[in-house]
Amino acid sequence: MNSKETKKIELPENYEELKKSANRKSNWRERLDAIEELGQSKNQQVIDILTHIMKSDSVYKVQEASFRQLKRLGEDVQLPARKKGELVKGLTKILVRIKKSLPEDHAYADFKEKLQKMRMDIYDTYEGEKGAEFDKWLESTWSSLSKR
Repeated sequence: MNSKETKKIELPENYEELKKSANRKSNWRERLDAIEELGQSKNQQVIDILTHIMKSDSVYKVQEASFRQLKRLGEDVQLPARKKGELVKGLTKILVRIKKSLPEDHAYADFKEKLQKMRMDIYDTYEGEKGAEFDKWLESTWSSLSKR
């Protein structure tokens, strides 16, 4: 089978659903699952989606999973470098705004809950990136934010 024939394999039956899941910005676990399932079909549309995710996802674990699936499918790809610094532009301003919206004597749990409700995309990105260190990082960030 030459490479053109290989890329004509049928899409999975639930392709549209998987495509939506792979692009759902507020759930890195769902994106990871979709990538694993999409990677079972060697099809140009799947390769295009996996390539886009590998290059642009905000959670490095998701980028790595896309990279692994593309390699498994025989694609010649390079894993992008892990992003340094803020993963979400303007993070500090956003977090300060959330903190200011709460009563002055609010607890960390209140802040965490409001962040999750207001900006699930940010919550999800950093939870996916920080893993087990997420709560420690978020609480430390919360306590260092200016109250004014």
